Amino acid sequence: MPTSIPKTIDYIEVPSRDVAKSRLFFTEVLGWTFTDYGPDYSSFEDGRLSGGFFKSELVSHTDSGGTLVVIYSENLEDTKADVIRFGATITKDIFSFPGGRRFQFTEPGGSEFSIWSDQ
Repeated sequence: MPTSIPKTIDYIEVPSRDVAKSRLFFTEVLGWTFTDYGPDYSSFEDGRLSGGFFKSELVSHTDSGGTLVVIYSENLEDTKADVIRFGATITKDIFSFPGGRRFQFTEPGGSEFSIWSDQ
Protein backbone atom coordinates (compact mmCIF):
# COMPACT_ATOMS: atom_id res chain seq x y z
CA MET A 1 0.00 0.00 0.00
CA PRO A 2 1.41 3.43 -0.92
CA THR A 3 2.45 5.63 1.96
CA SER A 4 1.64 8.83 0.07
CA ILE A 5 -1.63 9.25 -1.80
CA PRO A 6 -2.05 12.32 -4.03
CA LYS A 7 -4.77 14.63 -2.83
CA THR A 8 -5.89 15.95 -6.19
CA ILE A 9 -9.26 15.81 -7.88
CA ASP A 10 -9.36 12.54 -9.76
CA TYR A 11 -12.78 12.51 -11.42
CA ILE A 12 -15.85 14.75 -11.57
CA GLU A 13 -19.43 13.83 -12.40
CA VAL A 14 -21.84 16.39 -13.81
CA PRO A 15 -25.63 16.10 -14.03
CA SER A 16 -27.24 16.51 -17.43
CA ARG A 17 -30.85 16.49 -18.54
CA ASP A 18 -29.66 15.15 -21.91
CA VAL A 19 -26.34 13.27 -21.83
CA ALA A 20 -26.14 13.01 -25.64
CA LYS A 21 -26.48 16.81 -26.02
CA SER A 22 -23.81 17.42 -23.36
CA ARG A 23 -21.46 14.93 -25.06
CA LEU A 24 -21.94 16.52 -28.49
CA PHE A 25 -21.49 20.05 -27.12
CA PHE A 26 -18.19 19.35 -25.33
CA THR A 27 -16.90 17.28 -28.25
CA GLU A 28 -17.57 20.10 -30.70
CA VAL A 29 -16.53 23.08 -28.54
CA LEU A 30 -13.60 21.68 -26.56
CA GLY A 31 -12.58 18.49 -28.36
CA TRP A 32 -13.18 16.21 -25.37
CA THR A 33 -13.34 12.47 -26.04
CA PHE A 34 -16.16 10.34 -24.62
CA THR A 35 -16.94 6.74 -23.79
CA ASP A 36 -20.64 5.95 -23.46
CA TYR A 37 -21.92 3.56 -20.82
CA GLY A 38 -25.53 3.28 -21.95
CA PRO A 39 -27.86 6.20 -22.71
CA ASP A 40 -27.64 7.68 -19.20
CA TYR A 41 -23.87 7.97 -18.63
CA SER A 42 -20.91 9.13 -20.69
CA SER A 43 -17.37 9.55 -19.37
CA PHE A 44 -15.00 12.15 -20.79
CA GLU A 45 -11.30 12.86 -21.09
CA ASP A 46 -10.23 16.46 -21.60
CA GLY A 47 -6.49 15.75 -21.80
CA ARG A 48 -5.89 16.53 -18.13
CA LEU A 49 -8.92 15.45 -16.09
CA SER A 50 -11.53 12.74 -16.42
CA GLY A 51 -15.18 12.84 -15.54
CA GLY A 52 -18.63 11.96 -16.68
CA PHE A 53 -22.11 13.20 -17.40
CA PHE A 54 -25.02 11.37 -15.82
CA LYS A 55 -28.73 11.65 -16.59
CA SER A 56 -30.56 13.83 -14.08
CA GLU A 57 -33.46 16.26 -14.14
CA LEU A 58 -31.63 18.26 -11.44
CA VAL A 59 -28.61 20.13 -12.80
CA SER A 60 -25.81 22.26 -11.33
CA HIS A 61 -26.10 26.07 -11.22
CA THR A 62 -24.25 28.55 -9.04
CA ASP A 63 -27.45 30.48 -8.27
CA SER A 64 -28.76 27.41 -6.46
CA GLY A 65 -25.45 26.56 -4.76
CA GLY A 66 -24.07 24.19 -7.39
CA THR A 67 -20.37 23.62 -7.96
CA LEU A 68 -18.88 25.55 -10.87
CA VAL A 69 -16.48 23.69 -13.16
CA VAL A 70 -14.02 26.22 -14.63
CA ILE A 71 -12.25 25.47 -17.92
CA TYR A 72 -9.20 27.28 -19.32
CA SER A 73 -8.99 28.72 -22.84
CA GLU A 74 -6.24 30.77 -24.46
CA ASN A 75 -8.77 32.71 -26.55
CA LEU A 76 -11.81 33.65 -24.50
CA GLU A 77 -13.72 35.48 -27.23
CA ASP A 78 -13.37 32.68 -29.81
CA THR A 79 -14.37 30.08 -27.24
CA LYS A 80 -17.39 32.16 -26.19
CA ALA A 81 -18.48 32.37 -29.84
CA ASP A 82 -18.19 28.56 -30.16
CA VAL A 83 -20.10 28.04 -26.91
CA ILE A 84 -22.98 30.11 -28.27
CA ARG A 85 -22.81 28.57 -31.75
CA PHE A 86 -23.18 25.06 -30.31
CA GLY A 87 -26.23 25.87 -28.22
CA ALA A 88 -25.15 27.16 -24.80
CA THR A 89 -26.76 30.11 -23.03
CA ILE A 90 -24.50 32.74 -21.49
CA THR A 91 -25.37 33.25 -17.80
CA LYS A 92 -22.62 35.80 -17.04
CA ASP A 93 -20.88 37.67 -19.83
CA ILE A 94 -17.11 38.15 -19.87
CA PHE A 95 -15.89 39.89 -16.73
CA SER A 96 -12.51 40.53 -15.14
CA PHE A 97 -11.28 39.08 -11.87
CA PRO A 98 -7.82 39.08 -10.25
CA GLY A 99 -5.74 36.93 -12.58
CA GLY A 100 -7.84 37.00 -15.72
CA ARG A 101 -11.26 37.13 -17.33
CA ARG A 102 -14.08 34.62 -17.62
CA PHE A 103 -17.70 34.00 -18.59
CA GLN A 104 -20.29 31.47 -17.43
CA PHE A 105 -22.79 29.49 -19.47
CA THR A 106 -25.39 26.76 -19.33
CA GLU A 107 -24.54 23.91 -21.69
CA PRO A 108 -27.33 22.17 -23.67
CA GLY A 109 -27.71 19.46 -21.00
CA GLY A 110 -28.55 22.11 -18.42
CA SER A 111 -25.52 22.48 -16.10
CA GLU A 112 -23.54 25.69 -15.70
CA PHE A 113 -19.83 25.94 -16.49
CA SER A 114 -17.26 28.73 -16.76
CA ILE A 115 -14.40 29.38 -19.14
CA TRP A 116 -11.51 31.65 -18.14
CA SER A 117 -8.32 33.00 -19.63
CA ASP A 118 -5.28 34.85 -18.39
CA GLN A 119 -4.75 36.25 -21.91
